Amino acid sequence: MALKSKPEVHLFLLSCASQQVSAMGDRETSNHSEVTDFILVGFRVRPELHLLLFLLFLLVYTMILLGNIGMMAIIITDPRLNTPMYFFLGNLSFIDLFYSSVIAPKAMINFWSKSKSISFAGCVTQLFLFALFIVTEGLLLAAMAYDRFIAICNPLLYSVQMSTRFCVRLVASSYFCGCISSVLQTSITFTLSFCASRAIDHFYCDARPLERISCSDLFIYKMLSFSLSGIIILPTIIVIIVSYMYIVSTVLKISSTEGRKKAFSTCSSHLGVVSVLYGAVFFMYLTPDRFPELGKVASLCYTLVTPMLNPLIYSLRNKDVKKALRNCLKKKVVLFNFFLPVI
Repeated sequence: MALKSKPEVHLFLLSCASQQVSAMGDRETSNHSEVTDFILVGFRVRPELHLLLFLLFLLVYTMILLGNIGMMAIIITDPRLNTPMYFFLGNLSFIDLFYSSVIAPKAMINFWSKSKSISFAGCVTQLFLFALFIVTEGLLLAAMAYDRFIAICNPLLYSVQMSTRFCVRLVASSYFCGCISSVLQTSITFTLSFCASRAIDHFYCDARPLERISCSDLFIYKMLSFSLSGIIILPTIIVIIVSYMYIVSTVLKISSTEGRKKAFSTCSSHLGVVSVLYGAVFFMYLTPDRFPELGKVASLCYTLVTPMLNPLIYSLRNKDVKKALRNCLKKKVVLFNFFLPVI
C-alpha cells in the first residue's frame, strides 16, 4: 500500500507545482499587459514646498492664458495685422496655449493629490497631444523663418510667394506632420511592456520617462524613436539655419546702419523663441538618465516658460503689436467712459 501511494503523491506534487508555475506566468503576463494607471512622481521636493510650486505653476499658467489669448485677440481684431507673419504668430499662440494646457492643470492637481495617479488612457492622451503640438510648433517656427527669409531677401516678391493660400498650406501641413509624428511616437511607446514599475519619474507622461519603467528590449524602440526625431527635427533646423544664413548675408550688404537695425529687428523675436525652445529640448534629451531632476527643469522650460515668454517677446519687440495693443486699450477706455455716466 505504501509503495502504491508514492506515485500518487508525486503526481499530486507535480500538479500543484504546475498550477503554481501557471499562476506565476499569469501574474507575469498581467504585469506586462494589464497596466491600468501610472503614478506621476513629479518634483522630488519636501511636502511643504508643494504650495509654493502650485502657486508658481498657477502664476505661469495664468500668464500663458492671458498672453496667448490676448495675442490671438489682437491679431484677429486688428486688420493691419492681417499679414503672413501675424497669421503664423496667431497659430503659434494657439499651439502654446493648448500644449501648456495639456501639462499644467494635471501637474497642479498632483501637488494636492496623494495618489498622483493618471489613467492609462489619460497618459496616452497626454503624450499624444503634447507630441502633436510640440512637433507642430517646431515646423511652424521653420515656416516663420522661411517667411522672414522671403521678406528680407526677396521683398518685391513677398506678396506673391507668401500668398494666403500658401500660408494656409504651410500651417495645415505643420499640423498634419505633427499629427502623423504623434501617432507614430505614441504607438511605438505604448507597445512597450511596463512591468518594472508604474511610477513615472516626471510631472507629465513623456516618452523618455516611460522608457525607464519598461521591461521590454528598447533597442528597436530607440532606433525607431531616433529615426522619427531625426526626420522631424533635422529638416526644421536646416530650414531655420539656411534661412538665417541668407538673411545675415543680405542684411550685411545694407549700407545704412538704420536699415540693418530695422532688418534685424524683424527677426530678433523669432530667433529668441527658436533659441529658447530648441535649447531646452536639446538640453533635456541630452541630459543623462542619472540626472532626472535636470531633465524636469529643462522640460519645464519648453512646456511652460516658452509659452509664457513667446507673447511677451513678440509684443515687447514688435512695434505693430504694441500699436495694436494701445489702440485696443484706447477703445476700451472710450467705451468705459461712454458707459460710466449711464452706470
